[in-house]
Amino acid sequence: MPVLTTDAESETGIPKSLSNEPPSETMEEIEHTCPQPRLTLTAPAPFADEVSCQCQAPHEKLTIAQARLGTPVDRPVRVYADGIFDLFHSGHARALMQAKTLFPNSYLLVGVCSDDLTHKFKGFTVMNEAERYEALRHCRYVDEVIRDAPWTLTPEFLEKHKIDFVAHDDIPYSSAGSDDVYKHIKEAGMFVPTQRTEGISTSDIITRIVRDYDVYARRNLQRGYTAKELNVSFINEKKYRFQNQVDKMKEKVKNVEERSKEFVNRVEEKSHDLIQKWEEKSREFIGNFLELFGPDGAWKQMFQERSSRMLQALSPKQSPK
Repeated sequence: MPVLTTDAESETGIPKSLSNEPPSETMEEIEHTCPQPRLTLTAPAPFADEVSCQCQAPHEKLTIAQARLGTPVDRPVRVYADGIFDLFHSGHARALMQAKTLFPNSYLLVGVCSDDLTHKFKGFTVMNEAERYEALRHCRYVDEVIRDAPWTLTPEFLEKHKIDFVAHDDIPYSSAGSDDVYKHIKEAGMFVPTQRTEGISTSDIITRIVRDYDVYARRNLQRGYTAKELNVSFINEKKYRFQNQVDKMKEKVKNVEERSKEFVNRVEEKSHDLIQKWEEKSREFIGNFLELFGPDGAWKQMFQERSSRMLQALSPKQSPK
């Protein structure tokens, strides 16, 4: 495997060149004891300070091509992804999925910045740092979570965690006085881009909540939260509660209307059935009536037969000659 030369460092101190020459002094090969990717999802991912990589084997620098070809089982490619991960959502999960599947044998470390750093360089968060750390631990793609991650990656940090590559979307991230905080990582050949998920972001979610603030304030009042907990004024509280009562009344009226429609529909169906049965019975009645009293009906025939018998009875019999 290519070995890093001692003079192959950039101005930032991050190694950036490889040499195929073996080291001048031979040494016995040491087996890698790096933490392995998670094979079971029955427990959350550990924190870095619980499973820090104490591997004593030389951690040779890899190129992206080498990593994609695959590495020995005991030498997973250590991929690092960092972020704030506030209101952890599908966009975050998809980015971490991409980072995890960049190489056949990869170990994904995820750095989460603290509240202090985030509030200083980006702004306030909805979730505090402990909640954000815990959210990442329960993502299936994450092998290890690094708490209080640095805003800008230093050579010392990369060396401490034996990071091979850094995964992030390729859009320059300007912050902390830099046009792109990943510029030195890109120059060192350690940057691997991922794709952003359009249509979902923490800012988008917060925008929806702010836009429909009244709706969510009324929703939480209905669920038992106090006006003080929601930071709602006395006047707004009364307004929201009145609106909730109006909505309940509208719902009742709507239910009555729906039930009325159902009743009318049932009556119409029954009326239709009754009319249809009446028509069938009336046709049967008329037919029977005509058979009995019509011009050729049974009643006429019976009358004629009776009339004939009466005439015969009344007529004198002729005497024999």
